[in-house]
Amino acid sequence: MPARACIFVDGENFRHSIIDLFSDFHRADYLPKSADWTSLFDWIVGRVTGDGDRVRTYWYVIQALDFYPYRFPRVDTEPDKLRRLLARYEPFKQELDALADNARITRMREFVEELQARQARLSRRFEGWTRIQEGIASRHDAVEFRRAGAIRCDLFSESLGQEKAVDVKLAADLIVLRDIYDVAIILSGDQDYVPAVEVVKDSGKQVVNVAFRTRGGRLLPGGARRLNQVTDRSIAIDYGDLANYLGL
Repeated sequence: MPARACIFVDGENFRHSIIDLFSDFHRADYLPKSADWTSLFDWIVGRVTGDGDRVRTYWYVIQALDFYPYRFPRVDTEPDKLRRLLARYEPFKQELDALADNARITRMREFVEELQARQARLSRRFEGWTRIQEGIASRHDAVEFRRAGAIRCDLFSESLGQEKAVDVKLAADLIVLRDIYDVAIILSGDQDYVPAVEVVKDSGKQVVNVAFRTRGGRLLPGGARRLNQVTDRSIAIDYGDLANYLGL
């Protein structure tokens, strides 16, 4: 009887691997537009099991954005409080310190409007990610996006921080779903999954970690040595093979 395999994808970890590997990939695209995800995941299962069946690919992504600052004091009723908040960002602080009272109030109002515009842009960007994920799930066989947690968005620098709780969801599903698979294949280098992997192995399941090779043949940096040690084995996907399936 063919082995049943499930693939568990740490979404941000996988996406950053793609960004690091392929300099021509446009980061704003979120994921490669021409990727054949069904064939890629089926091929990975074949590499791991030989003739195994892919039950499902569970792809873990954030559920929400965690904005900082999350609220703004009103400039007309709480100007001092708003100034303290804006002063946490040094470029804003320097400009506000150099202004007289009336000009400072006007500039603080402009700063808030600018930050709110950034929040709106990031929200639209997140909505775009979600549409892409939904499109992938609808077009490719047995691919399911699982949402959990949030990622911090700093409105001052307009940058994204670390995701929260996604790894917990993946680790929990490794254990909860273990009756539907014989082999769990993890696309991630996060050593936070080590305890869950140990539980799954104690249940008689096989666990395999996937790593990626650069164009020059080196393993992509960032993989967790401890995770590789605790899984039954690790496979390395060559640059050319991944590029072919991603359409890059």
